[in-house]
Amino acid sequence: MNEKFMNGLLSLAGKMQGNSVLSAIKDSFIDNMPVTITGAFATLFQFTLSATKAQGYDISLANVPGFGWLAGLWNMWGTINYGCMNFLAVAICVLVAMHFAENIGHYNDRTVPSVALASFVTLITTSVNGTVTTEAGEEVAYTVGGVVASSYTSANGLFVSLIVAILATLIYVKLVDSGKLKISLPDSVPPNVAQSFAVLLPAACTILVFGALGFFMTSALHMSFFDVIGKIMAPVEKIMTGLPGYLVVVFFIMLFWWFGIHGANVMSPVTTAFFERAYAANNALYGAGIPAKLGTSAIVNGTEYTYTIICSPFASAFFSHTGSGLTGGFIIAVLLFSKRDDYKAVAKLAIPCGIFNINEPIIFGIPMVMNPLMAVPFFVAPMASVTVGYILTRIGFCPVFVVNAPWTTPTGILGVLASGGKLMGGLSQLICIAVATLIYTPFVIAANAQTNAEEAAA
Repeated sequence: MNEKFMNGLLSLAGKMQGNSVLSAIKDSFIDNMPVTITGAFATLFQFTLSATKAQGYDISLANVPGFGWLAGLWNMWGTINYGCMNFLAVAICVLVAMHFAENIGHYNDRTVPSVALASFVTLITTSVNGTVTTEAGEEVAYTVGGVVASSYTSANGLFVSLIVAILATLIYVKLVDSGKLKISLPDSVPPNVAQSFAVLLPAACTILVFGALGFFMTSALHMSFFDVIGKIMAPVEKIMTGLPGYLVVVFFIMLFWWFGIHGANVMSPVTTAFFERAYAANNALYGAGIPAKLGTSAIVNGTEYTYTIICSPFASAFFSHTGSGLTGGFIIAVLLFSKRDDYKAVAKLAIPCGIFNINEPIIFGIPMVMNPLMAVPFFVAPMASVTVGYILTRIGFCPVFVVNAPWTTPTGILGVLASGGKLMGGLSQLICIAVATLIYTPFVIAANAQTNAEEAAA
């Protein structure tokens, strides 16, 4: 039974990692990570370097005598963040189209991202309605045309961009491969021009499909494609960014890890879009100067956002700090209580990696993989850390995380950066490491007894 279950899990992991769609999504978010992190640090610098007392911020280098000139950089940091975060859906649409096309055999097809992007834009409403109050106190309605609201191109549009990128690429590739719509030009025509005409009709038909879809949605349903997808995904997003749903995700990640499979890589195509959207909402609110208080909502650039707990930096800070399984707690428990030379040797070697949240030396050196004694703490420690982190944030002890610091940032420092420079974010991480150490300790001590029993049997 155990062997059958293990084979089934390995097969599932293999299919998920080898799936052309999931692989494209995962690789796209990885490719865009430098841009996302740049935007996050722009927000951090905006408030720790350039915020002034006049804006209501006391803790900033701009308030220190002699550094007032940093206040002049406020807008620069804001525009950098805007460029990185408010076009996230656009970047992901282009990257997913490129990766998915390669995964299904279309290498170096430079038309693919353009088709996907054009298809995505055809679904966007390019006018904005609003009202203004005149000097006489009357409200006058207005419509501005030829604009694209950031609510479509930011993380709010991620789900649509993913769907469009996959479907547009699939339709385009199928039409190109069929050869039925190919326009052939004489050999005297330059190859790049001939290639453009060869895919002209497949590209046009693909874009037409999405243009017609958008027209049908607005005409028949009086809703945009974005509205429809938003309503469909809202319940799923609520589950994924809630504590019970996230604990289920953590359990499956650790289950894959226990069988020697990189659980975070397997699950990231499923979870990343949800966590990135939640993080982008927090970051947008923080960047607009809205105090980072849980549950606070505000409209930023025409879109309403609400501060939430579970998001990308929360996962980095409370699930994977010191590595999946919170193996930093295991290392501390071993150094304090283990009498096994093999455990101590591996733990000492793993310290430098653990500091930067890399835990393969522990996973495969102890090993944690298929280890029945360490299975319980290996699963329980990260789930406990996530729960404690959630509770600490809920009660206001830990700040809401608003900056997506690199996942390799050491524990404590990561919490400070992710919370916008607040020490309680780092302290909350250290509390969770202490909890993980307590969870691992009885099992490390039990491993001492296990060694004694083995020596007595020998």
